[in-house]
Amino acid sequence: MTTHHAVLRIARPTDQLEAIADLYCQGLGFRRLGEFFDHQGFDGIMVGHPQHAYHLEFTHHHGVRVGRAPTQDNLLVFYLPDETLWRERCQQMLAAGFRQVVAYNPYWQVNGVTFEDFDGYRVVLQQRPWQE
Repeated sequence: MTTHHAVLRIARPTDQLEAIADLYCQGLGFRRLGEFFDHQGFDGIMVGHPQHAYHLEFTHHHGVRVGRAPTQDNLLVFYLPDETLWRERCQQMLAAGFRQVVAYNPYWQVNGVTFEDFDGYRVVLQQRPWQE
């Protein structure tokens, strides 16, 4: 496998499968890429952009309660250098139902805004390019 063909999937459990999937689709402009039901006791929904090499998978294990995020520093960070797009996406996050919060790590407050989902997991929208 060469890494330029790799796709990254970030998976995490939730007690609110449909609501969380909808929140990320509305807030980040993602689409549902796939879903499964009762796969050995698990349901799941994958969301993302079809042309990007990453997507998120939210799962729910029947009969298991997972609760909230373990820390305030569980982050997904998106770098959006275009200020107009960044402002639009920040407004879209709020309209979708994300809650704006103060970042646990002050670094993320300098050029970004931190949002929290229904489960306490956080998304940072950085208004700057990624520096390699």
